[in-house]
Amino acid sequence: MPPAMGRTPRLAHPPCGHAHPIIAAMPADSAKLVYLETFGCQMNELDSELVTTQLRALGYRFTPDAEQAGVILYNTCSVREQAEQKVWSRLGIMRQRKARQPDLLLGVLGCMAERDGRDLLRKFPHVDLLCGPGELDKLPLLLRNASTTAEPAIALQGNTSRRSATLAAAEDSLERLDLSRSFAPDDQRAAGRSSYVRITRGCNKFCTYCVVPFTRGAEMHRPPDTIVDECRMLVQRGVVEVTLLGQTVNHYRFEHDAAVSIDGVMQPQKGRSFTGGHERDPVTGGRVTTFADLLRRIHDEVPALRRLRFVTSYPRDFGDDVLEVIRDCPRLCRYIHVPVQSGSNRILEAMNRGYTVEEYRDFIERIRAHLPGAMIASDVIVGFPGETEEDFEATVDLMRWARFKNCFVFKYSRRPGTPAYDRLPDDVPDEAKRRRNNALLALQGAISRAIHVEHIGRTVEVFVEGMSTVQNRREPVLAGEGLRPRIAAGVTGLTINGLSLLADEEGDCGTACAAAVAAPEWGESAIVQLSGRTEGDLITVFDAPRERAQSLVGAIVAVRIDEARTLTLKGTLLE
Repeated sequence: MPPAMGRTPRLAHPPCGHAHPIIAAMPADSAKLVYLETFGCQMNELDSELVTTQLRALGYRFTPDAEQAGVILYNTCSVREQAEQKVWSRLGIMRQRKARQPDLLLGVLGCMAERDGRDLLRKFPHVDLLCGPGELDKLPLLLRNASTTAEPAIALQGNTSRRSATLAAAEDSLERLDLSRSFAPDDQRAAGRSSYVRITRGCNKFCTYCVVPFTRGAEMHRPPDTIVDECRMLVQRGVVEVTLLGQTVNHYRFEHDAAVSIDGVMQPQKGRSFTGGHERDPVTGGRVTTFADLLRRIHDEVPALRRLRFVTSYPRDFGDDVLEVIRDCPRLCRYIHVPVQSGSNRILEAMNRGYTVEEYRDFIERIRAHLPGAMIASDVIVGFPGETEEDFEATVDLMRWARFKNCFVFKYSRRPGTPAYDRLPDDVPDEAKRRRNNALLALQGAISRAIHVEHIGRTVEVFVEGMSTVQNRREPVLAGEGLRPRIAAGVTGLTINGLSLLADEEGDCGTACAAAVAAPEWGESAIVQLSGRTEGDLITVFDAPRERAQSLVGAIVAVRIDEARTLTLKGTLLE
């Protein structure tokens, strides 16, 4: 077969003589350097951590300098236009470098690879491999194949993810990637003391603006024993905070009578649709582990875990049984991120969200009743097709009533691969989108500041995540020594090897994208400003002696709140 257009043939390496794919995937040069850049959500961040662990075990090394790397990997997001445009820009720039260095390997991982498939290769023929989020366990073999042939190496899930539950479980090999997890402190947030644990993959919701069900496939729920064991292993290695991840975490359910084992390993289970109830999962009891059951098991069976969080929640099907577990288990954080997207029933129906404004309000009221003082965050899209001023005002009213601790506000943009892309005209003028976006950001800023003012004088426990963004701008050397800057959770920016960087665009990332407030220049002062989060996910900054700063990262410390700002609390470290 002739080489693909625009591609340079590579000389195949001699066969290694080993049939095992792990051995076959070993890089020919043990000094091969990988540059991995991650765009998007926490799920992508976790995928990159697992990929890093997998490749390091095979002899690859990682570098933060793309110019030094022999392998360039972009783990991509197709949910937001800005993240996607960054990837297109990176790939365009890499075209020239590939012309100079034909042996350089260039790979696109994640949702953009899955959504665009071979169309991406037609646009960027210098890309060597594509790997969807459901095929990341195959990456080592793809790298080997890409290095020994002129043809692109491709592993995409396609439409195979929506087969029967038994077949899906039998064919699921991505679980191996989660199971093979090791722990490398330099790759983890907060000096190795905070970690993500996946409990579900995929989504069954099919919101009209979202591509996730098509790129990550159907909901797959990991076995509860596996999840508990992973949390226990992380705690044994020093982790004090775990965040459970899933597109809709409260849909987690594992039905043990339908479980499938392959070679002694329990496989993930395809989630089935159900009508939830306010009180509890309708199939609770017997040989079923619900989300509430899973939370209680982790809390009770991993007692050394100081904090347990989860994201993201879906407002329908979130039963009181989950709220009761959070209420009764003190190490479960009283923080719930539950996107509403719009305050208009008409727009929610067009989005195919599956609930009404009244049902959402009922859920918020149930949270307040069960968990007084709990912090609630949300997401809102402005300018969705057909949104009128009346619809927008309904969203404003809902935000005033709900008093979210923060709300990420996004201007609607048509995303290829979503149902709305072909069915709904993008008929809201960009000027109206910008105006509505700015109005909601201003409203949320006022609400966030009011909530922060209520904390003045209180003593809160803060999980220290690193150097504040303000301090990082003053002290880049310290950041290189491991005191990483704190970026507000939920910002769709980019990360490199696990290090979050603030998005450089303005205006539609929600309040978290705003620049940190100014603070006095300290110059060569012996004081360092650190940043962390409260149990309710409130960003808190405080000063600490420079000589103690490193030891405080990853610890939970007491801070008295002295000042309230729009984005942060500022306090005094208590000895």
